[in-house]
Amino acid sequence: MKKHTKIVATISDRKCEPEFIRELHEAGMNVVRINTAHQMPEDTERVIKNIREVSDKIAILVDTKGPEIRTKNVENPISVKSGDKVIVKGGEGESKDNVLFLDYAGIANDVPAGSSLLIDDGELELKVEDVTEEGLVTVVCNDGAIKNRKSVNVPGVTITLPAITAKDKKFIEWSAENDIDFIAHSFVRNAADVLAVQEILDSKNSKAKIIAKIENHDGVQNVDEILDHAYGVMVARGDLGIEVPASMIPGIQRSLVRTCVSRKKPVIIATQMLHTMIENPRPTRAEVSDVANAIYQNTDAIMLSGETAYGDYPVEAVKVMTSIAQEVEAAQDRTNNLDVNMAPYQVPAFLAEAAVKAANQEDLDVKAIVTDSMSGRTARYLAAFRCNKPVLAKCHTPNVMRELALSYGVYADVIKGRKNKDKLVKSVLKGMVEDETLVKEDNVVYVGGSFGAGAGTTFMEIGSVEQLTSKNKKDQDAE
Repeated sequence: MKKHTKIVATISDRKCEPEFIRELHEAGMNVVRINTAHQMPEDTERVIKNIREVSDKIAILVDTKGPEIRTKNVENPISVKSGDKVIVKGGEGESKDNVLFLDYAGIANDVPAGSSLLIDDGELELKVEDVTEEGLVTVVCNDGAIKNRKSVNVPGVTITLPAITAKDKKFIEWSAENDIDFIAHSFVRNAADVLAVQEILDSKNSKAKIIAKIENHDGVQNVDEILDHAYGVMVARGDLGIEVPASMIPGIQRSLVRTCVSRKKPVIIATQMLHTMIENPRPTRAEVSDVANAIYQNTDAIMLSGETAYGDYPVEAVKVMTSIAQEVEAAQDRTNNLDVNMAPYQVPAFLAEAAVKAANQEDLDVKAIVTDSMSGRTARYLAAFRCNKPVLAKCHTPNVMRELALSYGVYADVIKGRKNKDKLVKSVLKGMVEDETLVKEDNVVYVGGSFGAGAGTTFMEIGSVEQLTSKNKKDQDAE
């Protein structure tokens, strides 16, 4: 097993040949991210086809654009200098001279005096001095140029934008119809935003799971209610670093990772992890430390964006992430390092903790934890306790297999389910011997259910593969 930390890599329709995807997969990529901000559904169909051609184990994550504010109707860049006054309005009109229109009509109703408008990822700051019937009266804080369709962030202010744009809805529906595994929804502020996405998925009877992108102050503050409904979280540090002071990002990242692990939910760390590798064959030392720190903090997954979407060294970037993960995981002491909430479903949680403790005992010489899973829940619980041995999960459906591509240390495959507990255990383990994942002499911890597939986790067994697959005396007497 190469590594436990999973890698998410962004792939665009401009570069998605099967051979390229295969190289990334073999280098350590587990999940493909598709950024809908730069694509339409018809552009994405070829990407999906090529991914499925390479492997049905690669999970696909569609990243929605989400609700955002942008500059509007700027025909020519507006040059501004520090101290200039600019009137900011919502609605229709031409942006020129000292008037700037935004594509959110209610901007003047939401933003109070004293707030800051950060334009183009924070390149330009406008300070709100007053709110009038005419709009927001702002003063320019630094020299720059206002261009068309550039992002506008308002740190610390709750904006009442709709949770889902028309483009988002189209992409979510398309994803549901094309059996996409994950929807990563941008700018999630609260539980209602997650439920709005879930409503669309439910209308299409989709099994896709929602990853909430945390990239504003509201999302950070409301992460617990968000996790009540989301499958997992992506810490999107780009916009988050604009919405809150940059000095707070490391602490927020650590807190969000610990919250997700405690809640037994997958967490992804994203944005500029190996940014210089877009143009350079090697990362900076700071970038290596950033990736390593995320792994030391026990994240489930780390993500590449431009590095693989359009960079010059995409395969090398994945290989660098894999090598960092290998080094950190080998050195990391996980003993009593995490506080995992036992509720709900206490029995599976207690069994998962016991299994990980057993697997980590050197004297038992356990090679892996093995489990069969209908929903993936037990495998995710095992992942939450961050075992230093692999979790080998045999799933009853391909969807669950791919969902586990985001869970730390879980290596999933598909099995044809059998209702009888003993036959299921033997079938799973014998299959792993046949495909050379294990040998008969290997000691394993098996976590499963006594009442058939889908009936819940109820037992744990420890022994060699040969012991667990051999017939007991009762079976022999019956013959």
